[in-house]
Amino acid sequence: MTLWGGRFSDGPDDVLWAYTASHTDRRLLEVDVEGSIAHVGMLGRVGILSDEETAMLGDGLRAILTEAEAGAFEFSESDEDVHSAVERRLIELVGDSGRKLHTGRSRNDQIALDLRLYLLRAAEERMEQLAGFALTLADLAEGHVETVVPSYTHLQQAQAVPLGHHLLAFAWMAVRDRDRFADLSKRLDVSPLGAGASGGSSLLLDPADVAKSLGMAGVFENSMDAVASRDVVAEYAWVCAQSMVSASRLAEELILWASQEFGWVTFADGLTTGSSALPHKKNPDIAELARGKAAGTIGDLTALLALQKGLPLTYNRDLQEDKEHVFRADDTLAGTLVAITALHESAEFHPPAPSPWVTALDLAEVLVERGLPFRRAHEAVGKLVASLVAEGRSLDQATFIDLAAAHEEFIESDLARIDPVDSINRRATPGGGSTESVHHQIERLRTAIS
Repeated sequence: MTLWGGRFSDGPDDVLWAYTASHTDRRLLEVDVEGSIAHVGMLGRVGILSDEETAMLGDGLRAILTEAEAGAFEFSESDEDVHSAVERRLIELVGDSGRKLHTGRSRNDQIALDLRLYLLRAAEERMEQLAGFALTLADLAEGHVETVVPSYTHLQQAQAVPLGHHLLAFAWMAVRDRDRFADLSKRLDVSPLGAGASGGSSLLLDPADVAKSLGMAGVFENSMDAVASRDVVAEYAWVCAQSMVSASRLAEELILWASQEFGWVTFADGLTTGSSALPHKKNPDIAELARGKAAGTIGDLTALLALQKGLPLTYNRDLQEDKEHVFRADDTLAGTLVAITALHESAEFHPPAPSPWVTALDLAEVLVERGLPFRRAHEAVGKLVASLVAEGRSLDQATFIDLAAAHEEFIESDLARIDPVDSINRRATPGGGSTESVHHQIERLRTAIS
């Protein structure tokens, strides 16, 4: 069934049908019916439909919604899209009165509404997933406040930090990703229904009534913008892509940490895979796939941006392609969050002690505390490091004689600063890598999420 055949003497050719009909929007079935129920109610309240017609159409649509929710709705190969499928089924249920469903409405404003309703609900689900993932990381961090690991810059060991601090860095990324979905939801929560094909309608429609029935916060300001714009769809894909990039960065670290070279973490056998050739292998495939799938999500975002870049106002059929990309980006993120959360829940962390060199900055800061300019302190400790390396010794093998040779301001008790645990305990910066900071972050993160 099409919604546009009256002007044509022949039905659509098989070539046209095969190329233009889309099944991608079938997942919008429930929100399409809900939007139609709200639209019919409005048509009745403004007097365009009689009370009898309003009741009849409303009952028919609610019956379709029940079918949809039960997974019992049957699409036909003759349905051009989800809108035509609903109208076809409504006519089957209530007869010719079902043809009044589309009064005062275009597929242009209808699909814009469906997408907004669907993405609003999907955003809520992603927010819950991201919050759950952040809390999983917080729980892990709480168990590793005293576990000392190196932080890295340029993939070289930098400073000693609690492992919990490292994990919380990704937890805060997840919180920001969740907040982006919340912020985007404000822009999604606007009903475009009533904009029609592009310029509104001469019928006395009440767009605010529809928005209120659907629980949406506002209505469109400009009918052309309402049906032509997909910036919120691209923004949704961007939030998915950024969330996947955050997950991919964490996945890369998990892959490194699970290697024999790092030896930081072991995952449950049920969440890892083996090799078809190498009997000893245990691969963190979930992390590798998360890293790989991030690339596809970036591609979906790029496609949505390119899709819009040359379109004249208002609606163009090109926009049919937006759903494939945004749905795939959303599905990818949803699946990744399930898998990577489970992977972390199975993780057993056992990192080796960091290199003794990670406390070199602490020695420089001792000299700064005694009035030396930082650049001079940096130079003095750099010479100490060079001397020890030349002699085949590490920083934890330094003696007071070595310190005194580097600078006269060192005293013997400064040797305690070489201990990574002492380094962490002395950390004073709020939000820095101290045990006190980790405890405070966990509390703040849980409060932010709740």
